[in-house]
Amino acid sequence: MPVMTRDCRPVLYEFFAGGGMARLGLGTGWDCRFANDFDDGKADAYHAAFGHRPDTRNIADLRIGDLPGLADLVWASPPCQDLSLAGRREGLAASRSGAFFAFWRLMEGLCADGRPPPLVVIENVTGLLTSNDGRDFATLCDALGTAGYRFGAVVLDAADFLPQSRPRLFVIAVRADRAIPGPLTGPTGAENRRVNAARDALPERVRGNWIDWSLPVPPGRTVELADLLEPDTPATPWLAPGKTDRLVAQMDSVNRARLDAALASGQRTIGTIYRRTRTRDGQRLQRAEIRFDGVAGCLRTPGGGSSRQILAVIENGRLRARLLSPRETARLMGLPDSYPLPGIPTQAYRLTGDGVAVPVVAWLNKHLLLPLHDAACTAKAA
Repeated sequence: MPVMTRDCRPVLYEFFAGGGMARLGLGTGWDCRFANDFDDGKADAYHAAFGHRPDTRNIADLRIGDLPGLADLVWASPPCQDLSLAGRREGLAASRSGAFFAFWRLMEGLCADGRPPPLVVIENVTGLLTSNDGRDFATLCDALGTAGYRFGAVVLDAADFLPQSRPRLFVIAVRADRAIPGPLTGPTGAENRRVNAARDALPERVRGNWIDWSLPVPPGRTVELADLLEPDTPATPWLAPGKTDRLVAQMDSVNRARLDAALASGQRTIGTIYRRTRTRDGQRLQRAEIRFDGVAGCLRTPGGGSSRQILAVIENGRLRARLLSPRETARLMGLPDSYPLPGIPTQAYRLTGDGVAVPVVAWLNKHLLLPLHDAACTAKAA
């Protein structure tokens, strides 16, 4: 095999890259040599942000010869629609989330080619932990262990960094022969009880490769939803009174009580409304749910889940409502205002709703990924 050289920065491959939010969170300390996403709109945004366009082939059509050199970290955020609580929970066998297997065949190919990535991160919804009674998570972990990786998982919520409730699962895998500093491992806290339950349910031979990752508790969010709002513009018009009244009519007694209390307070109050389909007495009904805790609900794509969220502003005893603007959703994902969003709102909503929160990735990078990489480099130099 020819000798491969690289500059001083560790090399990143980014799969299911979307608009490059993982890359932004990892920062300029990583050198992204390959990115892939078959959504043309997201690829265009990625190109505008970083100066080069991702490979837009279906991941099943990629071969290891398409992947340049040696990667120090592979990041993958495979489609989550079939694993999300908002989806139909068909699991890894479904057409979209099943793209994981096409991705993993590439990783197996790199291992067979003598180019195993030392670090692999797989990001997904927390529903992966329980999808198909935990069998999907066990299948993923088994694939990692069989390929020569040790692994563990953490759940991090964007709400610890941004005013958006967005818990996500991060499976972090490291080659079995790599050094792991002791401070990076240890008993997981109560905040990761879902991970602990999934770990304990793994078959014994799979659980033998498990690592309990230890991360510090995030410092806490310092920004509220109101801090991220844009001034009123024609691009985000307020809903007509009749449409607002229909939203209120879709609220159940609990949500209506929240609204009435805010209206009666006499204070300016900012919240969000999102539509959910709920089952009551065997019937599926669309409900409007409202929150005034300074945090938006989880952003989703225009085609599924609670779809686009609606901003609720109460002032002078009156409710006004409008869609969150594309830029507001970008801010809720931690994207800087300099990030070039698609000009078509639906594409912008899809990009942000499918993404990973930038400061969450940065936190994971600082406290786990870079220390793992640095420890491996130190051990190799010794």
